[in-house]
Amino acid sequence: MHNKIDVVIMAGGKGERLMPLTKNTPKPLLKIGHKPIIEYSTDRLASFGVTHINITTNYLSEQIISYFKNNNPHNIQFNYIKESKTLGTIGALKLIENFKNDYILVMNADLLTNINFQALFNHFIETQGDALIATLPYNVAIPHGVVETDGEVVTDLQEKPSTTYYINAGIYMFKKECFHFIPNHTYYDATDLIQNLLDKQKKIVNYPILDYWLDIGKPADFKKAQSDIKHIKF
Repeated sequence: MHNKIDVVIMAGGKGERLMPLTKNTPKPLLKIGHKPIIEYSTDRLASFGVTHINITTNYLSEQIISYFKNNNPHNIQFNYIKESKTLGTIGALKLIENFKNDYILVMNADLLTNINFQALFNHFIETQGDALIATLPYNVAIPHGVVETDGEVVTDLQEKPSTTYYINAGIYMFKKECFHFIPNHTYYDATDLIQNLLDKQKKIVNYPILDYWLDIGKPADFKKAQSDIKHIKF
C-alpha cells in the first residue's frame, strides 16, 4: 500500500468547540494520554509503511510544524501546505502539486482510530471506485409504533422500527483525477467534492469501519478519548 498512495492529513481547523483547550494549542496537538491526537494517525500510517505525509495547516500551523520537527521517530517526510485563507476540509488539496501516486488517502487530523488502512485500500481497489468514504453504522430506534399513511388511509403499522444509517467518518480515498473537480482558491469541503462526483456519475464506494473510531470535536469526545486510550490496541 505504502508505495501506491499519497496521504493528506487535514489539520487546519480551529477546534472552536474545544475552547479554551484550543486557545493556544491547535486541536491536532491536544494530548490524548501521552501523545497528540494527530500522532496516533501518523504512527499508524507509518506502521503500514507510509513514509511521506502531506499536512494541510492554518490555525497555529507553526506549532504543528515545530512538533514534528522535534518528534519524528519513524523519519516520515512531512510536507506542509499552509492555507492563506480557510479552504474547507479539502480545498487546500488544490495547493499540493507533488502527488506521486494515483490514489490519495485524505483524513481529518482530529480522529482517534485504529482503522486498518491496508484493508481500506484493498477494498477501494477491489470495488474499482473513483472515491471511497469510510463510514460508521449508526442505528436509530424509534421507541413507539409507527403508523404509515397515504392521505387519511393507514397503509402500514410498524412496531418500534429501527433504521441503520452510515455516518461519514472523515476518512476518504480518491483517484487522483477526482481532484480536477476541486475549484482553485475556494472554500470547498470533502462532502462538496463527493457530491460533485456523484452528480458526474462517478462511483463512490462505502467502507464500513469495524475498528475503533472517535471524532474528537466536543469536550465530551475529548474526555471519552482520555478514558478509551487506556485500553485501545493501536
